[in-house]
Amino acid sequence: MIKIFEQIKEGLIDGMVEEVQELVKEALDQGYEARKILDDGLLVGMNEVGILFKEGDLFVPEVLMSAKAMNTGVEILKPFLQEKDMEKSGLVLFATVKGDLHDIGKKLVIIMLEGSGFEVIDLGVDIAPNAIVEAVQKYNPDIVCMSAMLTTTMVAMKDTINALKEENLYEKVDIMVGGAPISEKYAQEIGAHYTSNASGAVDLANQLIGKTKTN
Repeated sequence: MIKIFEQIKEGLIDGMVEEVQELVKEALDQGYEARKILDDGLLVGMNEVGILFKEGDLFVPEVLMSAKAMNTGVEILKPFLQEKDMEKSGLVLFATVKGDLHDIGKKLVIIMLEGSGFEVIDLGVDIAPNAIVEAVQKYNPDIVCMSAMLTTTMVAMKDTINALKEENLYEKVDIMVGGAPISEKYAQEIGAHYTSNASGAVDLANQLIGKTKTN
């Protein structure tokens, strides 16, 4: 790997926000294309962050700092990126379901998805089925992600899927669910895909997007 890209990757993994900013500027000054800096420096680094988090070598606060470093680096590159360079892997609509106010897990998954090239629309917490349906109609996402941290709120996932079916939207999107009380069995019962962690969510989203694009 080119030295400057290796430094960007390592700085991002270490959550060194200011260092990553300076290295990205330095790479531009050295004449490297913005797209190459994004692909071979920032995205490689964020992918490594995902692997380290999955293996338990990084924790949530550290991932948040890496994400901040990633975002500041991207902001520097944006003026130099062509529109085709900014094409996203896919559009994800994300919500914590009705009655549930937990969002730490959701935020972490969003960080990982965005770091992997997805555009994510975060609807927030305590989102009713009809509001998710309306958002699907408005944004036409590739994937709808729902999270729940309580056994008392996980039923809202099923209610949302039923609402999507009633509006003939269920077949137009892939649905991913996750959270402490959710299991693979429950996801299958309600007609959704399940992931148990943030890194797994990225892998699953990529698989679903690949399936969608080849169909």
